[in-house]
Amino acid sequence: MAFSEDMESVGKFAPRKLWVLFVTILRIWWARFRYRTPVLYYPPSGPNKVPVLRDLILLGATRWLFSKVVFHFHASGVSAYESELPAVFRPLFHFAYRKPALAIRTAPQNPEDGSALGASRSVVIPNGIDDERGTVPERNARIGERLVILFTGVLIPSKGVRDLLQAFAMAVEQGLDAELQLMGKWGEHAFKTECEDLIRMNGLEERVVFLGVLSGREKAVRFAACDIFCFPSYFEAESFGLVLVEAMQFAKPVISTEWRGIPSVVENGRNGYLVPVHDPPAVAEKLVQLGADQRLRNRMGEEGRRIFERKFTLKAFHQAMERELLGLFEQQ
Repeated sequence: MAFSEDMESVGKFAPRKLWVLFVTILRIWWARFRYRTPVLYYPPSGPNKVPVLRDLILLGATRWLFSKVVFHFHASGVSAYESELPAVFRPLFHFAYRKPALAIRTAPQNPEDGSALGASRSVVIPNGIDDERGTVPERNARIGERLVILFTGVLIPSKGVRDLLQAFAMAVEQGLDAELQLMGKWGEHAFKTECEDLIRMNGLEERVVFLGVLSGREKAVRFAACDIFCFPSYFEAESFGLVLVEAMQFAKPVISTEWRGIPSVVENGRNGYLVPVHDPPAVAEKLVQLGADQRLRNRMGEEGRRIFERKFTLKAFHQAMERELLGLFEQQ
C-alpha cells in the first residue's frame, strides 16, 4: 500500500493519498467477494495522526466484511495512540483496531500492541530476507587501507544520522582512518543543510560520502564492500532494523542502539555492539574498537552470518507465517 511517494510525505496529508485510499478499499472489497476469503491481513500504521486516521477509514470500511483480522506490526506503538486522539475518534479506533484474531510483531522487545488491543493470539515472527551473499564481490580491508563504514536508511534525525556524524568526527579525531558512506534519501532539506554544515565544521568533506538511494545489485555491492555497518537509530516506529540483517548476511559487524526490536537482531558482544540512544561518544568508542582490530571484525561478522542463517532467512520467515496463517483458516 504505497500511500506515500517519498519520505517527505510520510505522515502528512496529500490529496493523492485520498485516491489511493479509495482504490485500496475497493480492491479489498473486490478480493473479499472474488475469492471469498474470511481473513483480512493488514499492517497497521505507526503512532502518527495522519496514518492512524487512514487506518480508521480503511478498516472501518472493510474490517466488518471479514470474520477474522490479522495485524502485522511492522511499525510499533499504535496501541498507545488512542489517548492522543480526540474523543470523537475513539469509538472508531476501537472498531478498527480492537480484538484481532492474530497479532504479529517482529521482535519480543517491541511494544505489545496486539495484547494491548485484545488480540486472541500474539506471536513474534522475525523478518527474513533473500540471501544475496555470493552474488557480488566482498571486501576485507588490508592493513593500512582506509576502512569503510556504511549507514543505510532514511536520512532523518531519528535514524541516528546526526549522532553518527558526530560519532564519526570523534572517531577520526581519535585516529580512525575511515570513510563514512550514507545510503538513503534525505527526509528534509533543512536537516541536509545541518548535516553538511556539521561535516564542514569537522573537516570531513573528504571522508563522508552520500550515496543516494540504491537498490538491487547496487545496494548489495555497498553492503559487501563495507567493513562496519553502523545504525544508531531511535526512530519512533522502529520495530526491527532490517538493514542490520542485510549487513549480517554479508558477515559484517554491526553497531546499533538499545532501541525497540534492534536487540533481537544484534547480540551485544557477539555479532556487534549495542549502545544507548543519543550517545555519540559510545558509538565513536565502538567504531574505534572495531576499526583497530581486523580479527574482531571478522569474528563478529561471521557470527552475524551464522545468526542470519539460523533466524533471519526468507525461508524461516515464510515457514513461520504459513504456520500461523494456516492455523487461522483451520479454525474456520
